[in-house]
Amino acid sequence: MNTATHPFAPEEVMALVDGELPTTEAQSVSAHLKHCAECAAIVAQFRSTSESLSGWKIPAVPSKGENALLKLAANNPTAVRIGKTNIFIRASFWTWKQWTAGVVATAAALLLLLAITTPKQMRSGMAANEASAVGRLRADQTVTLTSPGIAADSNGLTHEMGDHAGHAGPSFAIDAMIARTASLSIIVKDFGASRLSLDSILARHHGYSAQLNASTSENAPRSITASLRVPANELAATLAELKSLGHVETESQSGEEVTQQHADLVARLKNSRETEQRLQAILLQRTGKISDVLAVEQEIARVRGEIEQMEAEQKSLEHRVNFATIELQISEEYKAKLDNSSPSASTRIHNSLVAGYKNAAETLLGFVLFFAESGPTLFIWLVIILVPVLLLVRRYRRMAAAF
Repeated sequence: MNTATHPFAPEEVMALVDGELPTTEAQSVSAHLKHCAECAAIVAQFRSTSESLSGWKIPAVPSKGENALLKLAANNPTAVRIGKTNIFIRASFWTWKQWTAGVVATAAALLLLLAITTPKQMRSGMAANEASAVGRLRADQTVTLTSPGIAADSNGLTHEMGDHAGHAGPSFAIDAMIARTASLSIIVKDFGASRLSLDSILARHHGYSAQLNASTSENAPRSITASLRVPANELAATLAELKSLGHVETESQSGEEVTQQHADLVARLKNSRETEQRLQAILLQRTGKISDVLAVEQEIARVRGEIEQMEAEQKSLEHRVNFATIELQISEEYKAKLDNSSPSASTRIHNSLVAGYKNAAETLLGFVLFFAESGPTLFIWLVIILVPVLLLVRRYRRMAAAF
């Protein structure tokens, strides 16, 4: 069958049998088949083949064959095992190139992970070492505090408590340092006698008044508000004598332990003094440029400032421990008195008139000052707002007259 004797190719005849030709072409091929026996025979052959293929069914696999295939797959190391996930099934058929690429990628990921985690571990290890070193330094620098008194440190500076009383070995026991505070509110009947008793109590117990405010106005209860400082070992006795002055309304006591704070301050002070000594030695041995000498002198001045600040903090801390604080409130038991000491009616009227005149004058002066200060600004804004308003009103009247 060729296109010289038959106008249609075998593929078009097959498309007609399968129903894939367009309508116009299908009609032309069908008209040719009515007159061409050869083409009609080919169509009949195609249809019989198609019917045979459509009726063909694959027989089921015998159970023996299936079992044999499963055994072979289990014995073969590169075969697929039943129950594996997709990734393992694919990996079973990888080539050596794929395995090499996977190993290289895994090694690169491990190296990246090590590069990220190693610095963090090193920093944490360094921090732990520094913490342990600081702990050992603090343990080596602990001191035994003596009883309250005056002592001098290695630089000749006096302190209210000896911070270097003695060294008995690499470490020393530290007595607890407590800064005590008490608050007391008392109501007394005889205010004058209580005021004198307060001074005598402070003198007996070697205390002093850090701050004292007395209110002694007429026709009102008198009162004293004071902040007292007494030695810590005299606190209980001082409070007992203060309570005997009158009726106690409120009382409170508290204590703050500053042992660790003092130990840290002593350690920092020691390190700063050693740094200052090293800098002074460098300054004595230095014979280089003037800029280097000036830099060392500036560093010495900075360290000396830190030392003086820490020495002041140490004195203040030891003073808080040596001297307890008492916040005292003494109020008089007041009874109002009926007397005729108030001003007369004429005096009160005169005072009211004078006060009224002053208020009126201040008010008038206030208006004058306001307009003198803000008048020009108000005038400018009035012109800016009033001119457009007048123009709008004039235009509205013209429009109304036209209608």
